[in-house]
Amino acid sequence: MPRSDPRGGPAIPKIARPAPLRESVFEALLDLIIDRRLSPGSHLAESELAELLGVSRQPIREALQLLGGEGWVDLYPGHGAFVHVPTLCEADQLLVVRSVLETEAARLAAIHRTDEGVAGLRALCALGTAAADAGDVPATVKLNGQFHHAVTIQSGNAVLCELCVQIGRRVRWYYAPVAQQRGHGSWMEHATLVDAIEAGKPELAAQIMGAHTKRTRDLYLSRLAEEETAAAPAVRRRRRRAGTAGLPVTEPVKLTQMSSAEPPRET
Repeated sequence: MPRSDPRGGPAIPKIARPAPLRESVFEALLDLIIDRRLSPGSHLAESELAELLGVSRQPIREALQLLGGEGWVDLYPGHGAFVHVPTLCEADQLLVVRSVLETEAARLAAIHRTDEGVAGLRALCALGTAAADAGDVPATVKLNGQFHHAVTIQSGNAVLCELCVQIGRRVRWYYAPVAQQRGHGSWMEHATLVDAIEAGKPELAAQIMGAHTKRTRDLYLSRLAEEETAAAPAVRRRRRRAGTAGLPVTEPVKLTQMSSAEPPRET
């Protein structure tokens, strides 16, 4: 908080300090998780992460604690940290809330639209379409998030924007596995949405956004259900071999592999 000038002048702002190293490490690891370069279930070895990011193990340890507190990482005493594996229930709940919020954001955007805002949405559509056509999944995921954020900004509702930002990163995480499959079709839907916003048709914009977010939600949940079904027999065998309840179904793997493996076993 700014301090008052002892001579009675205006408040003097404090000098900005560099962000703690653990926060920079937190952001770097979170980006790796969201982009699926660290896949769900992957073991997060402190020494390998420290070498990868060029830092000591202490900020890695602190960042993993922060990630665990926000549900991105599961921490198992004696076994280490693992990238969280989302369940059908939690993914469904978050994507339902996302749909409700962004449908309302689209409706309000059509009411409070500006020429500059619409032009920005058109520009993002062009970039996103090009990225999808080129098969650039990381760029597509990033631009998709930017587009949806831009729609919420157009809504003119600051609280709605804040809520959408809170869930935006997890939405990106869920969208990444289906981004290629949604591909060009998703950006065609975006363009149709911009048409409705520009035309000042709030109910149509809400309808388009609702259908758009439902398609992504249905596709992701279908994919997740298939993965859970395919993995179920192997998971049961691993748990029987592990003989210990509550442990992750992965074992430490090299960071370069970034894949799930056998469960850790107690010794």
